[in-house]
Amino acid sequence: MTLATAATHTMLLPSWLDPEVILRAMGPWAVAVACLIIFAECGLLIGFFMPGDSLLFTAGLFVATGAIATPLWLACVLLTVCAFVGNVCGYWIGAKAGPALFNKPDSRLFRKEHVDKTHEFFDKYGASAIVLARFVPIVRTFITAMAGVGRMDPKRYFVYSAIGGVLWATGVTVLGYFLGQIEFVRTNIEAMAILIVLISIIPIVVEVLKARRRKRLAQVATNGTAATAETAEVTEQR
Repeated sequence: MTLATAATHTMLLPSWLDPEVILRAMGPWAVAVACLIIFAECGLLIGFFMPGDSLLFTAGLFVATGAIATPLWLACVLLTVCAFVGNVCGYWIGAKAGPALFNKPDSRLFRKEHVDKTHEFFDKYGASAIVLARFVPIVRTFITAMAGVGRMDPKRYFVYSAIGGVLWATGVTVLGYFLGQIEFVRTNIEAMAILIVLISIIPIVVEVLKARRRKRLAQVATNGTAATAETAEVTEQR
């Protein structure tokens, strides 16, 4: 086992969720299975743990190396359609069953922190969040249901979903394809998968750091206000 493979297994995903393992094991059905995974991650709430970014990148890389015989354009079309249909499905799940699911106490799948993070993301970026969320793990799964729960205008939602689907599914796959023609990338597939996952979680890290900073500032402001009020009270007593 290479160092990169070990890192993938210990840091990120079990072997049965390793994009390279999945695609190699599926042989001629690799694209079909990739489409199912992308659909599940974008449309089914239980798919939030799926390796979307790294799977798309690895699929594009495999097309470049010939490990996947499907033409690049067809793979991109199929993956993009599945990403879009997944979002449509997720929207209607949110619209029909979302309130009942999200009002339940914490469970192994529907943790309140995931919902809260997605809700904040949606509130901050509005409709454009549907596009931006494509590139943020976990958020891209839950935000579709949140749009349904919030009864976002379907036509508007579908337009932004289509744009996001093209930018994400096609964009990351094409990126993998062109980088897959570089010798270093071809011989370090596992390392590239790790890199893609690490890049994809940068927005989450940034948001966490911002949230902590806002919390500290709020505490300082609260403490300062309390100290000022106490000083004023002492002054009045004198």
